[in-house]
Amino acid sequence: MAENKFTKNDAVARCVPMSRLQSVIGGKWKILILWYIAFYKVQRFGELTRRLDGITQSTLTKQLRELEEDGFLHREIYKEIPPKVEYSLTELGESFIPVLEAMMAWSEARLCPDYENPYKK
Repeated sequence: MAENKFTKNDAVARCVPMSRLQSVIGGKWKILILWYIAFYKVQRFGELTRRLDGITQSTLTKQLRELEEDGFLHREIYKEIPPKVEYSLTELGESFIPVLEAMMAWSEARLCPDYENPYKK
């Protein structure tokens, strides 16, 4: 698991399941990264950069690596010129989709009642 402030023993002692989850999705962009990859099935680095307005390349790289290390993402490297890398959800990441959908539904109902969701399937 990626090391951060939520993986320290005192944080984990509070509530192990929630602390563990927070350690995985606690990055500023991680929920959106997972959302876009879940919706589009496969995303390339440049596509994510365009979708995540304001993210730096170094931050995106770091958060993608952490999600990969935590088992949520699969990174496929194609040996071609120019290099091509695609990200998709692993089985663990796929199992998180209902949580993302529940978060989206809650936010639409409680925080953004007038929002027109372009991601409805």
